[in-house]
Amino acid sequence: MTLITARHPTTEETATAERPTPARKLARGAGLGVLFALLATVVWSGSFVATRDMADTIPPVQAVFWRWIIALLAVAPFAARPFWRQRAVIRRHLGFVALASLFGVALYNTLVHQAGLTTSASNMGMIMAASPVLMAGYARLGGERLGARRLLGLLVAVLGVLLLVGKGSLTVDLAAGDLWMFAAALSFASYSALLKRKPAEIDGLAFLFTTFVLGALMLAPAYAVSLTLQGGFPATPGTVGPLLYVGVFSSAVAFFAWNKAIALIGAARAGVVYYLQPVCVALLSAALLGERLGALGIACMVLILGGVAFSSTTTRGQRPPAR
Repeated sequence: MTLITARHPTTEETATAERPTPARKLARGAGLGVLFALLATVVWSGSFVATRDMADTIPPVQAVFWRWIIALLAVAPFAARPFWRQRAVIRRHLGFVALASLFGVALYNTLVHQAGLTTSASNMGMIMAASPVLMAGYARLGGERLGARRLLGLLVAVLGVLLLVGKGSLTVDLAAGDLWMFAAALSFASYSALLKRKPAEIDGLAFLFTTFVLGALMLAPAYAVSLTLQGGFPATPGTVGPLLYVGVFSSAVAFFAWNKAIALIGAARAGVVYYLQPVCVALLSAALLGERLGALGIACMVLILGGVAFSSTTTRGQRPPAR
């Protein structure tokens, strides 16, 4: 009579079974990428309220310059050592890093603060929602296939943004500040497209620290001119508080989260999450400023949220793009 005994798996077999599959790793990375993009989007939404609040008391160039000085102080304890360790690598790719600093640090934020002089915080957030379309355009030029589903979702979200800006009409009358914001959207989309090509050998914190340093240096001459012609600003809770928010959270925290999101899911997919920004800005305006959304605002938000959800999901059997 033959006894049949149960065979226990070996330690190697157990470790292999518990090891995450490539598909599971990809899904986990995509989920983290969406969360990082969402964190950056929510924090940046608050920055439009803070930027608009500073517009009447701090000249735009001075506000942006101090924003990056505060951001540098916030990230220095974590990033100074990686920056020094990778100084030779950064020197080799200095042209790329300088271009990213120009679009993402110096130009983008200066344009946003300039826009805050002549347009509302809500309009700033809504117009910035155009940047994911530009990100998707950059992705397409780079050879990435967007797919009909994502394009349709983008179009639905764009429709919601246009109706929101145009107050129910597709005919939009833009103020000077709105035009500054469209220029800011183009600058931010260019920065996000550049992140897709960031050399892998550059550490994320070292890259962030370097762009902050170069961006502040680029702004220094304009800051000196502004200080000479316009004078300084009073250091009061009403000026220091918003500067601390945009320096620590909107600059250091949000840019780190956005860069991680780009690395994990790409600029086009992160841009889809960015479409939630006008919704976040509108909700913050309602909570902090007492502005009522109304039926039109709610309907437009449904379009924006619906477009984001539709564009960010994949159909059954569809594989995520190779990375």
